[in-house]
Amino acid sequence: MSAADFWSDAERAKKVSREAAELKREHGEWDALKKDVLESSELAEMAEHEKDSGTFDELESSFAELEKRYKKLEFSMLFSGAHDSSNAMLAVHAGSGGDEAQDWAAMLARMYTRYAEARGWKVEIISESLGEAGIKSIMFKIEGRYSYGYLKSEAGTHRLVRISPFDAEKLRHTTFALVEVLPEIDEVADFDVDPKDLRIDTFMSGGKGGQSVNTTYSAVRIVHIPTGITVNCQNERSQAQNKENALKILKAKLFKLKEEELEREKKSLRGEFKSAEWGSQIRSYVLHPYKLVKDHRTGYETSEAEKVLEGDLDSFMEAYLRSQVEASRAP
Repeated sequence: MSAADFWSDAERAKKVSREAAELKREHGEWDALKKDVLESSELAEMAEHEKDSGTFDELESSFAELEKRYKKLEFSMLFSGAHDSSNAMLAVHAGSGGDEAQDWAAMLARMYTRYAEARGWKVEIISESLGEAGIKSIMFKIEGRYSYGYLKSEAGTHRLVRISPFDAEKLRHTTFALVEVLPEIDEVADFDVDPKDLRIDTFMSGGKGGQSVNTTYSAVRIVHIPTGITVNCQNERSQAQNKENALKILKAKLFKLKEEELEREKKSLRGEFKSAEWGSQIRSYVLHPYKLVKDHRTGYETSEAEKVLEGDLDSFMEAYLRSQVEASRAP
């Protein structure tokens, strides 16, 4: 950052500055914890020497708070994946069910936006397809330290059970939405996409209006013909920028697909492979007749459904990451 030409590439400079600020904050939190632990240790030695029971009571409360702070910071040590420190591309797709499914997709999009903003991460909409009652599909780019490491636990099918606001008879409905999470990969070593395998279409971008919106063919759709994977990008005003972003997302999807195929092959050799199906949800959100959010992979659950839908997801993510660490250590 002290280099004379640091700001010659403004976009890169912003990313490096943001990373530096996050590293400084993280280091500062560990440093402050270390200082408070040493002070508490010195106070404990004095209390032991003077046999001061009142100070011991104060220390017990202090220890509980220090332990809480340590566990929160220890969370970041669970990130060991190759792309955990990368930015994240998160997409939400409504399942079948019309208005109810679109509303559920919008609720999830809001939940992840709240979560990211609470952590001080930058959230940018890459593409969006709106329905009459909510969202058909949406993709965000989420920039922040370890954003992919945190959010990768959210990939899968999410199930909602509630009294539908769209049902005049007030019956209970079950609906689904699919969450897709990818790391942002600028360059993937030894991974190229043959241009002959791509079909690139341009179309007018949608959105809320503004200069060049809905008036030029700036939006880009790229289809990878061998796999059928489709990527839309329309957030930039320039067709070239949208194409660049779409190619980046496509490469990330193809890279992740390759990784998943290798993992499935390993599991099948160990006799652990199970095919993924739409009905095999990773998490259920029950709002009626009782309130409960339960992760079916880890068993972690909470009755504070409103807090979860407002973006309180750390406990679910931590439970998932710890389960992955334990699984990797199993013989």
